[in-house]
Amino acid sequence: MAERYSPGLLYRFLVRWLVCSLGLWIAAGLLGGDRITYDDRVGVIIIGGLILAVINAIIKPIVVILSLPAILFTLGLFMIVINGLMVMLVSAIYGPLEVSSIWSAMLAGVIIGLVNYLVTAILEDR
Repeated sequence: MAERYSPGLLYRFLVRWLVCSLGLWIAAGLLGGDRITYDDRVGVIIIGGLILAVINAIIKPIVVILSLPAILFTLGLFMIVINGLMVMLVSAIYGPLEVSSIWSAMLAGVIIGLVNYLVTAILEDR
């Protein structure tokens, strides 16, 4: 018998994609057009959110494991740097989404993390 694809996994990925896109959009709005630029096109935010969701699912866990000593030494604060690096990686991969500096990327990572926390908290209550 063939294994059926779990709809829960696809649902969780789609939610992460939505959350990443929403977080990027909010971060771009809060940080201003000089720090994060996307030419005011929704498609750029959606594709950037997709790339960020894929990076967070594949690359980020590897980076977290490799940097575990730094995370433990800083009591978790190094995760802000890792989140910023993931946003910078999206900016490097996807040209229409531009992040001006690592500091802007770290702030965007914090905002995306907060949006992720809020959306997850709301969805888990249901």
